[in-house]
Amino acid sequence: MGRIFSGVQPTGNLHLGNYLGAIRNWARLQHDYECLYCVVDLHAITVPQDPKELAANTREVTAGLIASGIDPARNIIFNQSQVPGHAELAWLFNCVARLGWLNRMTQFKEKAGKHRENATVGLFAYPTLMAADILLYKATHVPVGDDQKQHLELARDIAQAFNSMFSVDLFPAPEPIILGTAARVMSLRDGAKKMSKSDASDYSRLNMADSADDIALKIRKARTDPEPLPDAAAGLELRPEAANLVGIYAALSDSTADAVCAEFAGATFSDFKGRLTELAVSVLGPIGAEMKRLADDPAHIDAVLRDGAARAQAMSEPILREAQAAVGFVRPGAP
Repeated sequence: MGRIFSGVQPTGNLHLGNYLGAIRNWARLQHDYECLYCVVDLHAITVPQDPKELAANTREVTAGLIASGIDPARNIIFNQSQVPGHAELAWLFNCVARLGWLNRMTQFKEKAGKHRENATVGLFAYPTLMAADILLYKATHVPVGDDQKQHLELARDIAQAFNSMFSVDLFPAPEPIILGTAARVMSLRDGAKKMSKSDASDYSRLNMADSADDIALKIRKARTDPEPLPDAAAGLELRPEAANLVGIYAALSDSTADAVCAEFAGATFSDFKGRLTELAVSVLGPIGAEMKRLADDPAHIDAVLRDGAARAQAMSEPILREAQAAVGFVRPGAP
């Protein structure tokens, strides 16, 4: 059985894009792989964080994973900072990776923007920590969207470079699991912008913790256009808001945009929104209710994280020791 590692940032306000783009896929993958799902709080602090919000968001994201059907008994769910091996292996990889490799990372350029000189070293070295996350467990597969493919390629390069530099066959080259077309969910207020928790308007997104009333109101207010639905997805090419709602319906129903258009051809968006609301509530409603229940029991969430960290530590420690031995670190008294 292959081993998966994947991580999610503890940013709070998990929304439909997070669910369709990653978390739903993780829940489905757990039946075919040995899975580690990590709340990557070390990655989170590469940009400024409010400490209290970071702690709350870590628990919220954990609740969202569990509420979405990821079984903490079957899988390892933990927060990254509880396993020191992530930071330790990242330092070894910092001494293997080349500046040229990191300079090619497009996500750093996007996040640093025009203020590159003020960006933290942590933000620049983010990809080496991501490589350590994966290789610390000798993960064989990583679910990735378009924005993470480059980082996974770097992890493969680092694995190969480490093995070559120290004449070992220690780290595998992890393979991507390409996520489906539903990974890109756009704002309900602007079809040209990705759905994001940073958008000032809460009406731009469906949060995983939203109530049925919240979901209905946001879909009712979602921007569309006056034209009816076409009979094929090609008719949505110049209609971004309409295409987004059709895409959301298709993703939630495990269908395709063409099939949804064929089913609702000629319908007005007022009618379509009613059906979309019913579908969204049926999928997200139980998740939101379970997230609220878990939020009222933080001790349970902490117990899940603590157990997951202990299991992750037990799995990763022998691999980290192999890497340290390969480098030539001396551990007196160690076997």
